[in-house]
Amino acid sequence: MRRQHIGWVAGAAAAVLVAGGAITYAVAEETGSAETKTPGAESADAGFARDMAVHHQQAVEMSYIVRDRTKDEEVRRLAYDIAQTQANQRGMLLGWLDLWGLPKVSAEPPMTWMGMGGMASGKDGALMPGMATNTDLKKLQTLSGKQAEVFYLQLMTDHHKGGIHMAEGCVAKCTVGVEKRLAQGMVDAQQSEIELMAGMLKERGAQPRS
Repeated sequence: MRRQHIGWVAGAAAAVLVAGGAITYAVAEETGSAETKTPGAESADAGFARDMAVHHQQAVEMSYIVRDRTKDEEVRRLAYDIAQTQANQRGMLLGWLDLWGLPKVSAEPPMTWMGMGGMASGKDGALMPGMATNTDLKKLQTLSGKQAEVFYLQLMTDHHKGGIHMAEGCVAKCTVGVEKRLAQGMVDAQQSEIELMAGMLKERGAQPRS
C-alpha cells in the first residue's frame, strides 16, 4: 500500500512537471482576457505567488539535505518528489509575477495578503507559519540515518501544514482561476503527503511535533 502511495506521489510530481507550461499559458490567456484584470501588486494573487515561492524554496532545500543524510529509499523517494514538485510550482509562481509585471518581493510582511502580516515574526529565519528555523536546518544537516529521516518528516509535516493554510487562503481570496486551482491542488497533494508522513513516522517510532 505504501509503495503504491509513493508511486502515486511520483506520478503526480511528473504530471505537474508536464502540466507546468500549460498552466502558465492558461494564466497568460486568462489574465489577458477582457473579463479578467491583471492582479495588482498588493492582491492576494500576487501575495500568494510571492510568499509560496519562498515557502516552497525551503521545502526544496530541506528535501535535498535529507537525500544526502540517509540511504532509506522510501524517504529519499518522497524527498525527491517533494523537491521536484515544489521547485516546478515555484517556477510557475515566479513566472506569473513576471507575466503580470509585478515585483517578486514586497515591503509588506509575509501573509499580509491574508490579513495575517504579524502572524510570523521571521525569528531565526521562519518567515511564515510552518517554516523551519535556521537552527532547524543546521540541525538537519548534522543528523544522519533514522534521526535525519524522523526530523525531516517532522519538519516537512509542519511545513505542509503551513503551506496548506496559505493555499487555502488563495483558494478563498485569489481571483485568477488557474492560480486558485493550482492552490487547491497544493492543498489536496500536501494533505495526502501529511498522511503518508504520519505513517512513515509511526514506522520509525516517532510522531509529528504538533
